[in-house]
Amino acid sequence: MITIGSLSLGAALVLSVYALVTFVVAARNQSQTVTDSAQRAVYSIFILVTISCLVLLYALFSRNFNVEYVAQYSNRSLSWFYTAAAFWAGQAGSLLLWAWLLAFFAVLVIVQNRKNQPLLLPFVMAVMSVVLFFFLYLLVFKTNPFISLSFTPEDGRGLNPLLQNPEMIFHPPSLYIGFVGFTVPFAFALAAMMSKQLDNLWVKSIRRWSLFSWLFLTIGNILGMQWAYVELGWGGYWAWDPVENSSLLPWLTSTAFIHTVIAQERKGVLKKWNLSLIILTFALTIFGTFVTRSGLISSVHAFGVSDLGPLFLGFLALILIVSFTLLYRRAPLLNSASTITGWTSRESSFLLNNLLFVAITIGVFLGTVMPSLSEAFTNNKITVGVEFFDRLAVPIGLAIALLIGICTLLSWNGTSLRNIIKNFTIPVCVTLVVLIILLIRGSHHFLALVAISIIVFSITSTIMEYVRGVRVRRRMENGSLFAALFNLLRNNKRRYGAFIVHLGVLLLILGIAGSSVFSYDTTVTVERGDKITVGDYELHYLGIAGSHDKHYHIDAAQFDIYSAGKKIGVIQSEKHLQPNFQPATEVGIRTTLKEDLYVILADYDTETGRATVSVLVNTLIVWMWIGGILMVIGTLLVLIPSAAKRSA
Repeated sequence: MITIGSLSLGAALVLSVYALVTFVVAARNQSQTVTDSAQRAVYSIFILVTISCLVLLYALFSRNFNVEYVAQYSNRSLSWFYTAAAFWAGQAGSLLLWAWLLAFFAVLVIVQNRKNQPLLLPFVMAVMSVVLFFFLYLLVFKTNPFISLSFTPEDGRGLNPLLQNPEMIFHPPSLYIGFVGFTVPFAFALAAMMSKQLDNLWVKSIRRWSLFSWLFLTIGNILGMQWAYVELGWGGYWAWDPVENSSLLPWLTSTAFIHTVIAQERKGVLKKWNLSLIILTFALTIFGTFVTRSGLISSVHAFGVSDLGPLFLGFLALILIVSFTLLYRRAPLLNSASTITGWTSRESSFLLNNLLFVAITIGVFLGTVMPSLSEAFTNNKITVGVEFFDRLAVPIGLAIALLIGICTLLSWNGTSLRNIIKNFTIPVCVTLVVLIILLIRGSHHFLALVAISIIVFSITSTIMEYVRGVRVRRRMENGSLFAALFNLLRNNKRRYGAFIVHLGVLLLILGIAGSSVFSYDTTVTVERGDKITVGDYELHYLGIAGSHDKHYHIDAAQFDIYSAGKKIGVIQSEKHLQPNFQPATEVGIRTTLKEDLYVILADYDTETGRATVSVLVNTLIVWMWIGGILMVIGTLLVLIPSAAKRSA
């Protein structure tokens, strides 16, 4: 059975070479017969990689510990839920998932475009075949998931307890879908340049692919933040870790691309800029895989030391050299028919928004690679701390939040002074009222006041767009408020779905600002019966309770929670003790709309009951997760095709 999985990968690799050659021939000769043959090769690759995936899953669930990968990442006590997660827990499995997704997306691209894009499709598939060949080569020759051991262990090592969390079932696949998905718009961009079909057709072909990939990249990042918050036990959700940064970087450039591609569709501007952004986005997805698999950059999320780093660097260099050489040669064909008319236009705000996104991308990239570069060239490793990233991200992030509100109030081609005054009056007034209330209540933290003022302004601006739209819809239909809102969203999914995404981003920034500025904590050592006071809470320590799960031992520090002299609940923080791994911390969290009460068991003595715990009050943090949900809902709304397109 294992031999079938390995042979299937080898056959898929051979077919990827055949598909690449035949698609190149088809692109040059426009031969439908050759194109059909190449497409059948892609279908066959998908079937073969699917067989390999099924073989690996069978090996995992049948506990075939003679397979090195199975023995490394699973054991007999692992539940079926986390046995499935073991598929992508290691380097070989994650690359196999990557190859399967890429083959599946290649099939979808063929099905979608073989009739409406017959001239462009061979170029697109030639590019995708190159990428598919690269990952299949790694699987066959460098990190084969079907390598057998010289003996069969009685049991496997098991899955790292840190990965035994529901978020880890969905976080890695979501990131992989987002990363792999951006291969499609990248392939269309290169195909447009190679074929000299540089009108807006390629942009329209990849709009949904870009949004789809951005959506899953967003879901993956938010789930990763949630996992770090509940599983790593340090009280935060983002540490500017290199692997965290590597998933953030393509999100930043793809967000910029999604905005300016609208300007290209509407006004025919920023063509070179858009091609540059999608090239960088795909390149950064490859950089992200390099970071987690090279072993050059240390991270709690990385797979460890391997010999794949040089291969990824070489592939990344190939991508950048070929792509930007093509862009340079096609530059004369990319001159815009129109220009940005003024700084009071919506397209100008898109451009400024893009410059900010690119600025933060460059800063985060340099901060991520600087330690490794300095060590490689000077033998002196420069440490880039959280302070560097915070100083970079805070002002740029707040500027982007402000632009969200300003852009909403501007018009295409420019906005008159009269309309600027009219559109800005209510958001500015609401912001001033909130600011005065905060000052009266004793809030004097300058950065917090600035952040909240910007967020209030932009949220008010976005809501005002809904108010105007609902008013117009009610006058047209003479219906109820809810009917008007429903029809507004149904008939303007792209516009108002984007506004929902913007609201989600603003709430995310609100949660980040609140938890960064207003949170507080204390660390104490307590005996049974001691009390811990932090903020409005008083925690009564009950002691350490031991218990046994089916697969591990649990020690839990238990507390009663009091506020204003009244018991409002209980909370406990745990240590999970498993063979082969360090103890894993399970934090206790009590969530309200205002704040999280967050308890970490740092150290303890089961005999005396003494425990050292950290208690944090993280303000407004739940609004980050609410914002993430709104971002997903808004993007799904934008992705829903209109009734006219469905009927067509």
